[in-house]
Amino acid sequence: MSPGMPSPSLTPPTPPPQQTKPPPSSAPVRTIPGGYGWPVVGPISDRLDYFWFQGPEPFFRKRMEKNKSTVFRTNVPPTFPLFSGVNPNVVAVLDCKSFSNLFDMEVVEKKNVLVGDFMPSVKFTGDLRVCAYLDTSEAQHSKVKKFSMDLLKRSSTIWVPTLTSNLDTMWDTLESNLTKSGSASYLIPIQKLIFSFFARCFVGADPSNSPDIADSGYVMVDLWLALQLLPTIKIGVLQPLEEIFIHSFAYPFALVSSGYNKIVKFIEEQGKEVVERGMTEFGLSREETVHNLIFILGFNAYGGFAIFLPTLLSKIGTDETGIQEKLREEVRAKMTGSTLSFDSVKDMELVQSFVYETLRLNPPVPLQYGRARKDFQLSSHDSVFEIKKGELLCGYQPLVMRDPKVFEDPENFVLDRFTKEKGRELLSYLYWSNGPQNGSPSESNKQCPAKDYVTITACLFVAYLFQRYDSITCNSSGSITAVVKAK
Repeated sequence: MSPGMPSPSLTPPTPPPQQTKPPPSSAPVRTIPGGYGWPVVGPISDRLDYFWFQGPEPFFRKRMEKNKSTVFRTNVPPTFPLFSGVNPNVVAVLDCKSFSNLFDMEVVEKKNVLVGDFMPSVKFTGDLRVCAYLDTSEAQHSKVKKFSMDLLKRSSTIWVPTLTSNLDTMWDTLESNLTKSGSASYLIPIQKLIFSFFARCFVGADPSNSPDIADSGYVMVDLWLALQLLPTIKIGVLQPLEEIFIHSFAYPFALVSSGYNKIVKFIEEQGKEVVERGMTEFGLSREETVHNLIFILGFNAYGGFAIFLPTLLSKIGTDETGIQEKLREEVRAKMTGSTLSFDSVKDMELVQSFVYETLRLNPPVPLQYGRARKDFQLSSHDSVFEIKKGELLCGYQPLVMRDPKVFEDPENFVLDRFTKEKGRELLSYLYWSNGPQNGSPSESNKQCPAKDYVTITACLFVAYLFQRYDSITCNSSGSITAVVKAK
């Protein structure tokens, strides 16, 4: 951060890690177990297990148990028949040690592997490969990453007041709906909050200045996201309809082009200063600036928070183990005034641990990929495996973050897991951001540049909640059923 800028980081600054090679492992070299099955038949069988017969987590867990290894060969969707150019073969890496290879830019590359070997059409991003699809070796990656980090730095002065203003609006609406109907769904209000918040912080634009965007901007982003990712995610609708209509082909951009073009126009008209800065200070073209900005706003920020914040709220509102009471007590003990700020939540150790533990068990992006840049030896906790250049590594984070050799009682939510010195050490294994929580995002890696903003924003969300309410009750379908206002 520049001098005078508030820092959002919850973790103390650490010097950049030294780029030294780890000592050779003494573990035995082992042939990678598992396999891909017969051509066509094997990938289709694995696809049906992944989406239909088992589901993503049991899919990986059962194969890990069958192969008696956290590293194994398998297939991941999408696959044949209408994804003929996509290779579903991967090497799964499901423990913290093997998974960490996905952050080593010397041995893996990230070109076009955001969601695996399948890549949505570039028509969804203005006929450009935006930053998420660029490898660190590509010159444009550094330019766009620096631009995104500058967006965050500049927004830091308005981040908290903009968030609290949007939270005021959201909770006022939810309370009104709760009074009228006896329950209030929080999913759409959270999406509206997130869209408005990030439009103001990143673009410097007020969605209310554009009627279409104010009413439906979040819906446009939802549809744009969905059409890109549908072939890779389990929806949970009636089978076999999901397999036939959702996972068998890629949907065309034309279905969402009208909404996307409205967002482009909104940014070009309302975010002129930001677009101009991307061009003059970072050497990006107008098109590169606009479409990367939309991806940062819509895919990275909105897409992640639209999953994460409802998860946080649900965990608080449905808990029966006393989490609310403990969080409320800490928030009110640590708040020295009524105004929230970055600094006001930095001493809330239990709130931070709650956020980290939620990310451990429910990472917003469950899958991470990387393609071997060269032949190398990959180590798990107990074995070494030969990886060949070009092989695609796939890590399923909900299992990686339950590694029993790193986390005690890994299957259960432990509120204070990340407190005290031992808890701070565990941040080295919290990988939700495409890197460790105590790592440093830079143009030379693929770690989320907003890593610290995500966690501190979640802490602010929790602190605001317990400033306003003594308790909140939610049901399992995403609705609030009762609130008790703070006395």
